[in-house]
Amino acid sequence: MMAKEYKRKVYLQDKPRLEAKQQMFTHFNSKREIEWVDSSDSLGRVLAKPVFANSSMPHYHASAMDGVAVIAEETFSAHEHRPIQLKKDLEFAYVDTGNEVPSPFDAVIMIEQVNEISEDIIEIIEPAVPWQHIRPIGEDIVQEEMLFPQGHIIRPVDIGALLASRTVRIPVVKKPVVTIIPTGNELVSPTDTISTGQLIEFNGTVFANYIHEWGGEPQLHPIVKDEPSSIKTTLLEAAKHADIVVINAGSSAGSKDYTVHIIAELGEVFTHGVATRPGKPVIIGKIEDTIIIGVPGYPVSAYLALEWFVRPLICEVLQVSEPVRQKLQVKLGRRIVGTMGAEDFIRMNIGYVNGEYIANPLPRAAGVTMSLVRADGMLVIPPTSLGYEQGEYAEIELYKPLEAIKESIVFIGSHDLTIDLLSSQMKAVNRNTSIMSSHVGSLAGIMAIKKGEAHVAGIHLLDPETHEYNESYIERFLADKEVVLYPFLKRKQGWLLPKGNPLDIQNVEDIVEKQAHFVNRQKGAGTRILFDMLLREAGLSTEEIIGYGREMFSHLSVAAEVKGNQHAVGLGIYPAAKAMGLDFIPVADEHYDLLMTRAFFESQQGKDLINVIQSEAFFEKVAGIGGYLLEKNPNPIYLGMRE
Repeated sequence: MMAKEYKRKVYLQDKPRLEAKQQMFTHFNSKREIEWVDSSDSLGRVLAKPVFANSSMPHYHASAMDGVAVIAEETFSAHEHRPIQLKKDLEFAYVDTGNEVPSPFDAVIMIEQVNEISEDIIEIIEPAVPWQHIRPIGEDIVQEEMLFPQGHIIRPVDIGALLASRTVRIPVVKKPVVTIIPTGNELVSPTDTISTGQLIEFNGTVFANYIHEWGGEPQLHPIVKDEPSSIKTTLLEAAKHADIVVINAGSSAGSKDYTVHIIAELGEVFTHGVATRPGKPVIIGKIEDTIIIGVPGYPVSAYLALEWFVRPLICEVLQVSEPVRQKLQVKLGRRIVGTMGAEDFIRMNIGYVNGEYIANPLPRAAGVTMSLVRADGMLVIPPTSLGYEQGEYAEIELYKPLEAIKESIVFIGSHDLTIDLLSSQMKAVNRNTSIMSSHVGSLAGIMAIKKGEAHVAGIHLLDPETHEYNESYIERFLADKEVVLYPFLKRKQGWLLPKGNPLDIQNVEDIVEKQAHFVNRQKGAGTRILFDMLLREAGLSTEEIIGYGREMFSHLSVAAEVKGNQHAVGLGIYPAAKAMGLDFIPVADEHYDLLMTRAFFESQQGKDLINVIQSEAFFEKVAGIGGYLLEKNPNPIYLGMRE
């Protein structure tokens, strides 16, 4: 029998996200069950019922300090001019902190206020008052009092209270089981050998950890191939045993995106496509009584969809509120365009510069996992907006603590591998400080300093006329600003070539003659300015370069592209070639310097930065990369200063 064929579903809905969520809840049958767990193993669990103390704490009259237990009434006449003596066992008893105060004693005198005459006789000069320094029964916890209400989430200190009151088993909401099904012929395990056309399956593990963090019980299914029968069998089985099923990939409109058809065949589909960017190709449906959520294969889209639709279901089962992130008003460093009719979710970097929070967007592609890793927050552009202009203010949901953002050094400019090392070293010296870097090119770095949107810019701009680096650009763009150019390092720029240099590229003329595929840097990058100068000096035009318009934003990105193409060539730094195992032919020695305002340079943060740069530890780490020359105690260059 031939396998059933499913037609491609080309058109996705643009259903508003909140409408899709609300509709999902109308179909969700929350299977809220109770289970009993050991109190000592209940961290993070949600109480299904109120919990009452089984015992008082303390459950006897306990001494609050080291001393002697006495009968208060028998000490009333004590005075420094008329001390009284008490006999052991008959009129007093020694007690330590926490000991039971034996009857008939009803007060404790601190041992420091007791004069020991002999082993059995003491003398006191001050009277005691009844119940002095005695912890009464139930001072902390009274038997049968309510310790925690239903819905309380157990914390470490709560476990202490439970155990102290001899409440060793508690009723909690059973964690909702969430089955995660990764699908795709191209997927392999991270431990498998990988070849061209195969992708590491990591979304499932990320999903499982999110679900665990939100209070669910994740069950990660092995990878399922893009075969309708396999997907159908897996979905049916998962729907029987799980409270929620998440199926990853196959949710869009490709030729092998079977998920929506199979869910509709086995049950019902409520939503196929929500009005969000990224995250549009989401499926929400139901098989029997189990909600099925199909999320896109692209990581950012998938993680956002998980938060929008799976987290609320888990919270509903647990009867807890959805977490709300702290929000912050920021000034936008760049223009951000929205999509009319759809919500846009923009990952953002945030820095605190000159007393103001400045935010800049990270890459918006749905497949760029690191945009979420590096994000300080998320800007949500509503469907009724076309976006924001540069300099406007907007509200951002924070992904990181505000204090960590405030302490960061904002680095905007040209990419270099040593900046990551510098950030790591800064963190090692001061755990509250790190470098938040954005690789946008040297000219963009200069403009960020000009607009007060960065603390430091890394620049390596070659002046084609003088063949000198950086100073002429600063004088042109920052003449009215007091800035410091700090000589950071020297590095070699050269041709990045596949191993063995198969096209025998030696110079820029060879790139044209042998029709090599050139991997370029973005406009404003110092490397691109150098390449353009080499073209002019050789009498060549950009139109003669295959791939000139294809832009990369870092040296490592250029090197990665060259590594994957035997006909490619790029211009970049030696450490990038070394990291990717490429051949390298030197072209020029360049100065990569750090630009900052004089105010920042002279601030404590600036001084700390320079101290780390000049530290032996940092010199050793840079030497380990190779291809760099760091200058010991260089003289900073003061520029753009008014007389």
